[in-house]
Amino acid sequence: MILLGAGGYWWIAIIGIVLVIAVIIGCMFWSYHNKFVKLRNNVEESFSTMDTYLQKRHDLIPNMVETVKGYAKHEKETLAAVIEARNCAVSAKTTEEKIKSEGKLNKALRSFFAVVEAYPDLKANINFMDLQDQLKVVEADIVNARKYYNAKVKVYNNSIQTFPGNLFAKLYNHKEYAFFIIEDEAQRKNIKVEF
Repeated sequence: MILLGAGGYWWIAIIGIVLVIAVIIGCMFWSYHNKFVKLRNNVEESFSTMDTYLQKRHDLIPNMVETVKGYAKHEKETLAAVIEARNCAVSAKTTEEKIKSEGKLNKALRSFFAVVEAYPDLKANINFMDLQDQLKVVEADIVNARKYYNAKVKVYNNSIQTFPGNLFAKLYNHKEYAFFIIEDEAQRKNIKVEF
């Protein structure tokens, strides 16, 4: 401090303060960037987990439809709608497309199980019962994976929407992720898999 007053070295103090501020801001940029990358990876990992269960469900559906075909030959329209919805869900590329197509698949499956209700012999078929049990397990896994995914999306979205994270999120071009929600009220009801 004596040097500042005596020799006019006040500019060294100003440079020091500017450097400290620059280091703090640089650390904030680095810290927020890393935070957003970790949170984004958590969201993507959680969706990937759910996607695995969705794929298991997609794999079961053709087998169930083939089993039902033998019993419900005049229900071709319903069976075709299930397969079409399943194929749409399988071919979806983006998270938003997958979420939307899964909603359509849930609706088609509800119609499918309504058809199955009318065939008591089918409900007693061992192959169908085995597929039905597998689907029950997969549906429970999907529900849990959906909860996990939505929790990760909430943490990520909160981080990029709250101050000061929102400033850094804009700089790094981080966008919100969509929640995996069921939009149709009828779809909010569980698919009846039990007979």
